[in-house]
Amino acid sequence: MHAREQLLRRRICWMTWIMILGLAVAGLTAIPLETELAWVARGLGVSAPSAVPVSGLAAWIGHVYQALHATNTHYPFLSYGYDWLAFGHVVIAIAFVGALRDPVRNRWLFDFGMIACVLIIPWALGFGSLRGIPLGWRVIDCLFGIFGLIPLWIARRDVQELERGGNGLL
Repeated sequence: MHAREQLLRRRICWMTWIMILGLAVAGLTAIPLETELAWVARGLGVSAPSAVPVSGLAAWIGHVYQALHATNTHYPFLSYGYDWLAFGHVVIAIAFVGALRDPVRNRWLFDFGMIACVLIIPWALGFGSLRGIPLGWRVIDCLFGIFGLIPLWIARRDVQELERGGNGLL
């Protein structure tokens, strides 16, 4: 194996691991969401319900925490949806193991991931607006798609170079 091919394969591996870990962490953090929001709210100085007026991010986090806490108190079965959200993330992460094993044969995973990352933007903007999510928060969600696109694009580009024989330029 030539040095260039080794470099390409190593970089594809790193970019794939970034996606696998990002998907798994993003998914698994959906399971203890109420606990995580409680930590963030406390860190921002928000107590539920607070006599001290807060605004901006702290107000939004406090509002979301209060809603999630009330929902989990009275309707805990609704959080089962978060469990399935986590499951979906983990399953997609597992699919990317195929790209670790044989990135050329499984190059379609990078295209699939890039399509999903692009679709995050209209999905977050559209459904976020429909559900009353503040624009700033929807933009943060869109950034997940943009940042996910970067390692996928790099891996896809490197796979294409491997297919051509590793003679492309960086």
